Amino acid sequence: PHCVTVLINWTCSLQTRSCVDSLKAWKGCELQLLRALSSEHTVQRENLIYHLGDEWKKLVVWKLPTSKELSAAESFLKTELRLCSGMQAGDGSDPPSLLASVLQALAIQGQLNHKIKLFGQVLLKYMLKPLISYSSLHVEVGEQPGQGAVLTLQLEETSAEHTSPSQVYTRLLAVLRVLPETPVSIVLGDMIWEEMSDCIIRECLLYSIPSNSSQLSKYSMVIKETEEFEKTLKELKYLTMDSTDLLQYARNVNSHFASKKCQDVIVAARNLMTSEIHNTVKISPESKLSLPRLPSLDSKDNAKQEADRKRPPSADTPALENEKQLGQRTLCLPVCRISESVQQLMELTLATLSETVGSSSQCAIQLFYTVRNIFQLFYDVVPTYHKENLLKFPHLAAIHHNNCMFIAHHLLTLGHQFRPHLPQPLSDGAATFVDLVPSFRRLGTECFLAQMNAQKAEMLERLSTARNFANLDDDENYSAASKAVRQVIHQLKRLGKVWQDVLPVNIYCKAMGSLLNTAISEIITKILMLEDISTEDGDHLHTLCQTIIDEGPLVFLPLPDENKNRKYQEEVPIYVKKWMSFKELAIVLQANLQEIVDRWADGKGPLALEFTSNEVKNLIRALFQNTERRAVALTKIK
Repeated sequence: PHCVTVLINWTCSLQTRSCVDSLKAWKGCELQLLRALSSEHTVQRENLIYHLGDEWKKLVVWKLPTSKELSAAESFLKTELRLCSGMQAGDGSDPPSLLASVLQALAIQGQLNHKIKLFGQVLLKYMLKPLISYSSLHVEVGEQPGQGAVLTLQLEETSAEHTSPSQVYTRLLAVLRVLPETPVSIVLGDMIWEEMSDCIIRECLLYSIPSNSSQLSKYSMVIKETEEFEKTLKELKYLTMDSTDLLQYARNVNSHFASKKCQDVIVAARNLMTSEIHNTVKISPESKLSLPRLPSLDSKDNAKQEADRKRPPSADTPALENEKQLGQRTLCLPVCRISESVQQLMELTLATLSETVGSSSQCAIQLFYTVRNIFQLFYDVVPTYHKENLLKFPHLAAIHHNNCMFIAHHLLTLGHQFRPHLPQPLSDGAATFVDLVPSFRRLGTECFLAQMNAQKAEMLERLSTARNFANLDDDENYSAASKAVRQVIHQLKRLGKVWQDVLPVNIYCKAMGSLLNTAISEIITKILMLEDISTEDGDHLHTLCQTIIDEGPLVFLPLPDENKNRKYQEEVPIYVKKWMSFKELAIVLQANLQEIVDRWADGKGPLALEFTSNEVKNLIRALFQNTERRAVALTKIK
């Protein structure tokens, strides 16, 4: 057969080269003869390399899918590797020795590394990597009499998204055991190991890392399987080194667990932060986050705490108890609504912190600072991502305010709850979140104040269309002023409904009081600036003021129950600083000179409590004509 001829030529080539080398060492040899022999040797060597290449193609036959088809596991079903013997059945030859001889010849001619490199690249791309990456693929090894081994990829039904390490190792060894051993295994191992082990780490071991600290103890089985895999590769001569990145990765599971956990937590947290914030849940002083059950402290710590509690105070210890005790709801969160996503975010941080308990020191520290990073991420992401909506929609601004206060409330005690269960230095006081509290309170306050300022600007813009409340005896002027007042009341009622059952009652009343105060302060200022108010003007102004006095309290609707809101509607003077001033102004607009003087009461009456003497005098001059009675009244306002 042709392959035997090739091997004979290989032997002759070796002999020719030996003769040429001997002649070069013999000084008496003619130079022309030496050149002829060297030239002939080169020709024969190139011819031999060409024929060895042909034999390699016959012994190692690939059937591959096209590059365009490589998009799913099914596309690799066309992959086939046939390792042929090159001999006819029944010729008595030993097929493995023939392939080994060809490989040895390629090695001597310096061509083996090139052939194995190309073979290794194809083997990785079309067989080894798919077996690692696709859980539904497995290798099938067949044997054909007189033809050698045939390796094909087959599909199997599986629900697993990623292949387990043991399955990957079994599939890879099934392929590598079929390939010829030394010298191929040594050369091939050196060429493919780094890329193959990197693929195993990225596509298999990475996904085998537990997602929960309670599963870490079971990971020792994966480490053992990885050790056995490398041991088998050494026996097959594919691996020569003692310690590899693959085994180190598997053994360093605690670090990888922490990194994976931190990455997953940050991704989940960011998804919650960028989700819609209008889906809310109601919280109350009785609401509590479900804190994971923590292990009990050491008996020594428990005994020390109990002894400290029972130890009687010494004579030098000052009595710290007070007759007045704090109420049960002191420092509790008020009733309000927060985003469902923020509640889930806090539950995520609690679950992450619970993972630190019982973990290694490195893992615990990494997880703890990941939780801190979550809060820092919230501080940076949420105001930016939701910026337009927070300024545009007062409802969302109120919810965001509550969210920040909710987080700040839990940050006060979050570190304290876990500190005794954490390793040093976290247990020595580093495990705290208190430093973040002022930032979150400021974040919520600034957002809500920006919304308040926007509402006030809108309110003042509407009042600016009232034509300074002047000359209301003109129908157009009165219509414009009346419309502006109605729009302001409508705006307040709308906000009252939007913030109802969302803001805490005290914040709600302060916010509505501040907005109403802005409106009536502007109206008071405009009226005090009028130089002439006719009787008809005064009646119209009184009507407008009375409209606000009647309907202003009705915008205070902090609770859905109407009956419970009456209390807050009666407390309007508490929340609206200028309310009594406004009521006094309404009275003055309809009063005669004597009534005004009586309400001033030598600077001690209700009118004197709300206005200065100059303001009252200007009002009298605008309301009444210049008469002796007016002059007398003005002398009494001082």
